[in-house]
Amino acid sequence: MHKYLHIILISLVFLSCKNEKKDNDKLNVVTTTTMITDLVKNIGGDHINLQGLMGSGVDPHLYKASEGDVTKLANADIIFYNGLHLEGKLVEVFEKMHSQKTKTIAISDTLDKNTLIGSEYFASNFDPHIWFNIDYWIQATQFVTQKLSEAIPAQKATFKANGASYIMALETLRIKLLKTINTLPEEKRILVTAHDAFNYFGASFGFEVVGLQGLSTATEAGVQDVQKLSAFIIEKHVNAIFVESSVPRRTIEALQAAVNSKGHDVTIGGSLYSDALGDAGTLEGTYIGMFEYNVNTIVNALK
Repeated sequence: MHKYLHIILISLVFLSCKNEKKDNDKLNVVTTTTMITDLVKNIGGDHINLQGLMGSGVDPHLYKASEGDVTKLANADIIFYNGLHLEGKLVEVFEKMHSQKTKTIAISDTLDKNTLIGSEYFASNFDPHIWFNIDYWIQATQFVTQKLSEAIPAQKATFKANGASYIMALETLRIKLLKTINTLPEEKRILVTAHDAFNYFGASFGFEVVGLQGLSTATEAGVQDVQKLSAFIIEKHVNAIFVESSVPRRTIEALQAAVNSKGHDVTIGGSLYSDALGDAGTLEGTYIGMFEYNVNTIVNALK
């Protein structure tokens, strides 16, 4: 069924079957992940018709276009997506849309690839979880501000003001997070999670980060992975490990059982938001709220 919808979508794009009627003549903007949706909303506000494809708890690595996505994407004036093969199942779609002159914009294109974390195990050779580096998210804010300003020149001043305001909020967030993290002794800054989504966070805030799965949740953790990581946890005296909202709990629960069976007590310190924000309308449903929640959860558990 998903493959059939995928073919329909590509056909719609090729045939340029766009519904030209817009609500209040506003630009139709479509975003992929919840992080990007939140970012674009902060800049575009009420001056765009914004629709996000993915909701809370959705894993972008495995996401496939739904029937409702067909209409959203075919009618979009601009599509903002992460890139770096995060939306693995949608890459072909975006490439075909771009070749047909539909404006598809990967926010990762604004980043210097020489500064990204590389990986021989991931399709793009770069870690795609760029939102956990606040400096990158500031650059993404500037990039989205520029692209929306080019699309709607009459609102350029508004978008610029919104972008500047959001960047100030991100800088304030950084200060707050550092204050919280500094209450945790350096030797306790070891973050063990379900998959490698937090490497940029670790590099930014001085954590050693280890994921049971690789950068993409499409890779499955095996028995050897569990045993190897359980030995690491015991050696490093890690007292808490973490599940993720968009990844099944079973892999981390298996890891916990393996560690506890060897006489080392390790708890599940909580659920972190990795590849998706929390529920819409909650604090964790925003990028800033998600980041603050994650850091508080990590620090409190590891103390």
